[in-house]
Amino acid sequence: VQLQASGGGLVLAGASLTLSCSASGRIFSSHIMGWFRQAPGKDREFVAAIRWSTASTTYRDSVKGRFTISKNSAENTVYLQMNSLQPEDTAVYYCAKANSLSRREQDYNNWGRGTLVTVSS
Repeated sequence: VQLQASGGGLVLAGASLTLSCSASGRIFSSHIMGWFRQAPGKDREFVAAIRWSTASTTYRDSVKGRFTISKNSAENTVYLQMNSLQPEDTAVYYCAKANSLSRREQDYNNWGRGTLVTVSS
């Protein structure tokens, strides 16, 4: 499975963006799709994940209530709706696949090219 993230851009604080992650191959019901981000000079960190079979979700605390991860099974696409964006959300956002629900980067593979989100104050 190859993953490609898109939808990033430059926005003002308080704005919204929706990122998309398209998968070239099949995503199985057992898979977990996750979003991570890496800010300049920082380690990559978990943002959100969704279980493909049940659509159950999990988020890092700092984005709860602002970000929503969702999926379109028919289109093999995962979305990250980001509302009330803040400058600290500035990062390159990546999507990846895991075989079990996890927040650990090392449990994910098939990393796609990221998409840059820049939030200006």
